[in-house]
Amino acid sequence: MSCIPNKDLVYLQNMETATDTTQVITEKQKPYRIQINDILNIRVKALDQDNVQIFNPVGEENLNADGEERAYFDGFTVDLHGNIRVPVLGEINVLGYTTEEIEQLLEKTLLEEEFKETANIFVSVKLTGIRFTVNGEVKRTGTQTLYQARVNVFEALANSGDIEMTGNREDVLIIRQYPQGQKIHHVNLLDAKVMQSPYYYIQPNDIIYVKPLKQKSWGTGTTTMQTVGTIVTALSLVTTTLLLIDRI
Repeated sequence: MSCIPNKDLVYLQNMETATDTTQVITEKQKPYRIQINDILNIRVKALDQDNVQIFNPVGEENLNADGEERAYFDGFTVDLHGNIRVPVLGEINVLGYTTEEIEQLLEKTLLEEEFKETANIFVSVKLTGIRFTVNGEVKRTGTQTLYQARVNVFEALANSGDIEMTGNREDVLIIRQYPQGQKIHHVNLLDAKVMQSPYYYIQPNDIIYVKPLKQKSWGTGTTTMQTVGTIVTALSLVTTTLLLIDRI
């Protein structure tokens, strides 16, 4: 009874009762809104690219950098007041905006203050990857950054080597940052309905924590063979002890 049953290890069970989740996910997955310490990748394009080069800085100090270092040097970091500093335009508040809303805001501001409509300004705003942390019963804990527009919880865990056999897949915690503070959300990876959860896709700065199963604290084994081996060892120890006592 102390070994871990198969039903506690298989992801996405109850597939036969799960409905088509495409529409549900579309409705529940709200667009991400920018928060403090996010780093934005902003690029401005126009018919005459030389006129907008100042908005697309590439520092000499980061020419050999890549990944997170390149994003840090070239990106626009949201400060504690929710602002980013854009060349010529100065500070612009983006806290709580989506990337699409920031694109529209910057395009409007540039046309009003710097260019005419004939310049055909095009602004692209993206998050510089999704940075998240995985702790608990996984093969590799730590913080990672994936350079994708969306990352679901299975992809995040797969990049950490997946959950150990002793991890609780039925109650995985997603610790998410909001403007008013952090909140803890619970997801059940054993149920196919997890794909309908608003927390199925992770967000920047999420912390994923996988709790241990009770079997780990019992220490009797994760499989039937391990459990039987532990019991046999314990019985052998008891038998040996009794024999020694009897000889005394």
